[in-house]
Amino acid sequence: MRLCTYMDGESTKSGIILDDRLCPLHESNIKEVIEKYDVSQLQSIVSDNDNTPIELEDVNLTSPYLDPPKIWGIGLNYREHAKDLGENSPDQEPASFMKPTTTIVAPGSPIILPVQSDRVTGEAELGVIIGKRCKDVSLSQASQVIFGYTTIIDMTAEDILRRNPRFLTRSKSFDTFFSFGPVVVTADEIDDLSAVTVRTILNGVIGAENIVANMTFGPLELVSFHSHVMTLEPGDIISTGTPGALKLSHGDQIGCFVEGVGTLYNPVIDKPEV
Repeated sequence: MRLCTYMDGESTKSGIILDDRLCPLHESNIKEVIEKYDVSQLQSIVSDNDNTPIELEDVNLTSPYLDPPKIWGIGLNYREHAKDLGENSPDQEPASFMKPTTTIVAPGSPIILPVQSDRVTGEAELGVIIGKRCKDVSLSQASQVIFGYTTIIDMTAEDILRRNPRFLTRSKSFDTFFSFGPVVVTADEIDDLSAVTVRTILNGVIGAENIVANMTFGPLELVSFHSHVMTLEPGDIISTGTPGALKLSHGDQIGCFVEGVGTLYNPVIDKPEV
């Protein structure tokens, strides 16, 4: 099942995508849907829904929601990407960090390059969406607390990070440094998560790609690991790492493709002069 949030005048509404049409829901965004329903309940809603479907081409999709309780990012999680950066991929535990919700930019809206950095990179990633409040989840239980998956573009002010690894949070936290959506796909739609391809795309050209099987820590491991650190909540996002980061310049378009999930694009601009 594929869900989205779309603009309805000045407000937002949620819906279920059915081929080229949209089944409207009463909730204003996907997070509210996650908090109220599981997949079987959503399937019943589709079967019983008597609302007139909306043509998908007639709506403007936006961020699935703007208030994830937590955004976790995972660094150097593909071994090949770590080699590209001359780094060692962590093999004992994931190199995780958190991002503020103020980094969120809507799909299709511009990523703004900050004046403090001369080297910002864009990174395509598979995103895991938590569906249930949970703590101390075992690896075998992890799939039961995942609502679904999404496409993510994460940004890094790489020159700031290289000055000092303790600057990681700042390098990741500029406004517009996190795009996700516009579609969230429920977990049951993905038959073999390990075989899913993730691609970073710049100006229509594939710059990096890999499959989930080549992550050091797979999505289920990441869910279990972080649930032992803190309580996970519905709507939490875990951005699972990138197959490759690409330098961004004014006028670029950065994209993420995740097989079975969808594609996400954002234009890139310099920060406007005040």
